[in-house]
Amino acid sequence: MDVEAIYKSADAILTGHFLLSSGAHSGYYLQSAKALEDPKTAEKLARALAEQIRAAAVEAQVVCAPALGGILAGYELARALGVRSVFTERVEGQMTLRRGFEIAKGEKVIVCEDIITTGGSAAECAKAIEERGGEIVAFAALANRGFCRRVGGVAGDDTCKLPPNKPFFALADFDFPIYPPDKCPLCAKYGKPIKPGSRPSAA
Repeated sequence: MDVEAIYKSADAILTGHFLLSSGAHSGYYLQSAKALEDPKTAEKLARALAEQIRAAAVEAQVVCAPALGGILAGYELARALGVRSVFTERVEGQMTLRRGFEIAKGEKVIVCEDIITTGGSAAECAKAIEERGGEIVAFAALANRGFCRRVGGVAGDDTCKLPPNKPFFALADFDFPIYPPDKCPLCAKYGKPIKPGSRPSAA
């Protein structure tokens, strides 16, 4: 599956000067909401991701996604796997399971995002699940910005916040240049970066 072509056809790869959720800057931004706007595309991507997970013999009872960006991807992955779908959301800055969602002690959970950069939101989501007694069996995303090592993918680096002892599945690696705010060459050209994503940056 050519994930990059799917994103391009949906105008979901933006170019310019962007502020990422991690606080870093980049000339590219993956706007998954545009790719997932078409239900058939969302289903196609999720089924491909589910196939990877099944091939690795990872079994789960629940898919949990951090709101807001991961909800569509998480729901479609849960549907493809035939399991429950829940999501966490921030309450006063803390990732929390709300809206009557419950996780039973020992229940096996996959944390799913649309895009994984450093995995910070996914790691916070996992912590909220573990506090309820759930067991995280894997992490998943439609695309990986390259900081975390996915099953069969690039090596990643030490900025990844996902636990190294849990598998991470994604459909593709997008290795776009990312810059610290104080060393960003795009600032001189474009000025202040824009934030097209779903939550404020950590900067």
